[in-house]
Amino acid sequence: MQYNPGWNSSSVNLLHVRAVGPGDSLHYVWSSIGAPAVLLVATQSPSSALRVNWTQLLSASPAGAVWIDPPDSVVYSTAVVFTKLFEFSEAKPSGELFYPTYDLSEFSWDSLNHTLNHTALTAQLSGVPATDPGGAFSNGSLAFRVTAYEAGGREGRLPSLLHTADSSQLEFLLAGVAPRGNSSRFLLELATVEEAGAARRLRSERSIDDEYTPTIFEVLSLLAEPQNGSSTLGFLQWKATAYGSRSPRREDGIQCRAGRLQAANWSLPLSSIVQAYFGDSLGSTCTVSALNVSFGGEEGEVYQEKRYLSWSLLLGFGQPPRDSFSPLVISITAVALGTPLAMLLLGSCLLLLARRRRYSEYEPIN
Repeated sequence: MQYNPGWNSSSVNLLHVRAVGPGDSLHYVWSSIGAPAVLLVATQSPSSALRVNWTQLLSASPAGAVWIDPPDSVVYSTAVVFTKLFEFSEAKPSGELFYPTYDLSEFSWDSLNHTLNHTALTAQLSGVPATDPGGAFSNGSLAFRVTAYEAGGREGRLPSLLHTADSSQLEFLLAGVAPRGNSSRFLLELATVEEAGAARRLRSERSIDDEYTPTIFEVLSLLAEPQNGSSTLGFLQWKATAYGSRSPRREDGIQCRAGRLQAANWSLPLSSIVQAYFGDSLGSTCTVSALNVSFGGEEGEVYQEKRYLSWSLLLGFGQPPRDSFSPLVISITAVALGTPLAMLLLGSCLLLLARRRRYSEYEPIN
């Protein structure tokens, strides 16, 4: 993990996470310059490096300020930008009532250098609106917690996402923010950027196995796929739940819904790490897609009571990891299905034996 590589000031945030393999390397670049965003770049060189022209990056024209060296080693690039947070409530019978939007590009962000943990490979980016006339954030904040991994495994805290060494986990946190309505719900808007030849697709999968995330049977994946092939280039993956506690339990679950993936009909925030990397292609050959993820049931009671919201998602390259039945679940299923069958066979054998005994009681007449 590198914080602001090549820059001595902590007035802005740029975190570089690099994973190196025998013949390739993966780059995750997190930043709060403009709207919070992450740039993901896969290369076919184990020695590829991130380069930043800080003077240009912090100028009004940042295009070209961020690149990977050597440039011809890059095989895939994408980005995810977290643009806005909406707050709304049910206003019956008129429908949904939306409050003024929180534009994340206008937030003031703390230095994540104070939260950087090189041992646990974690960091947290926390911010509040630059102007907060209603005082909703006077005792709260919005944050993104990043976790990188050195090996495959499963996160210990709910929703216990399965991860690989090539992936990173992001937690969206809303803590202590005062809701502006009696039954407020929140909606996070995010945008993805794909270069020419690739497109995003939203996939929902359901399973009967809720061993690791009790009562949650749906997994959603936002996949990046080539337009002329069937392989997966990258992904965002999450389970259809958020939580209303710092130590989440099943009863702390908050309903999580994904809207329809659609082409973004607006421009991404200026001066972002995304504009610095993709440059002029951002408004021409790149495809920008938008997705809304909402949290809370119709009444919004959980956040109203706890004033805490945590939503976890996994980001990575290639195919997303898939849960499989554990030996424990397989054993329980085998017992559950096998016991009735064994009892049926045993009953049939006893019935046949009883019939044979009844017939054997009669002696032949000479």
